[in-house]
Amino acid sequence: MNATTVFVIGIIGAGILTVIGIFAVALRRGPSAGPITAEEIQRGAGAEKPKPPPVPAQPAPAEAASAVATLTEARQEPPPDPLTEKRTVSETEYGVTRRRFLTRALYVLSGLFLAEFALVGLSYVWPKLKGGFGTPVNAGNLDELRASLTEGGTVVPLFLPSAQAWIIPFELDKLPGSSYEGVPFVVAGGEDDGVGVMALWQRCPHLGCRVPDCIPSQGFECPCHGSKFNIHGEYNTGPAPRNMDRFGLSVTDAGDLIIETGTVVQTPRSKNLTAEYPLGPFCV
Repeated sequence: MNATTVFVIGIIGAGILTVIGIFAVALRRGPSAGPITAEEIQRGAGAEKPKPPPVPAQPAPAEAASAVATLTEARQEPPPDPLTEKRTVSETEYGVTRRRFLTRALYVLSGLFLAEFALVGLSYVWPKLKGGFGTPVNAGNLDELRASLTEGGTVVPLFLPSAQAWIIPFELDKLPGSSYEGVPFVVAGGEDDGVGVMALWQRCPHLGCRVPDCIPSQGFECPCHGSKFNIHGEYNTGPAPRNMDRFGLSVTDAGDLIIETGTVVQTPRSKNLTAEYPLGPFCV
């Protein structure tokens, strides 16, 4: 079977399928209603036509004018628009522009910051003229102080809060060969009986803790990290890098002891101790 024969058979088959489809659709629709007869035409002509909707009655001209006037009076005018009523204000009336105001505010804040910074800096470098720590502190009469520093051969250091200092007795004959030999101002008095005084700063040279005295051991013992010093503030044990610091001293013509809390004297660990330690049980 060649290609032409197949083509012809295909066309014939497609035609047969088309005819079968047409008959199937006709059968599904049912019998035809047939043509319209003359009676049906006359009956349709005699049927009542739908009535048009009634036209509303037009009001009289006078009534219409009155209604329009009433609606006009009842209608409210819209509120005014602020954007359409705004008025341009001149720079003189306004005073300053926003940018100028922000610029001035920035200048004022910067000036206040610089002034505060300057005052804080001056508070550190300006000398304190009204007394207190960092200035000369009058500890009182030197002779009375020396009399209160011993009780039956036991040294009782005197603490002076305003100077943050421990006042202790010191024999002048122990200066040669000590860590204080040749250091001025650390010993005051003693010209008559050979017993002067020293002023030890209460601050531990390790990390700055307050070092209390220990009467039983006759020394000073730091409660923070265990550094210990003898009664003259010389290093004995612990992490402290040096002896306790001490202040410069002077005596007035009236015999008062002046502690120069602005003059701090540092000395290394003493190789030759000027006082034995401990002389009793430790406090720390």
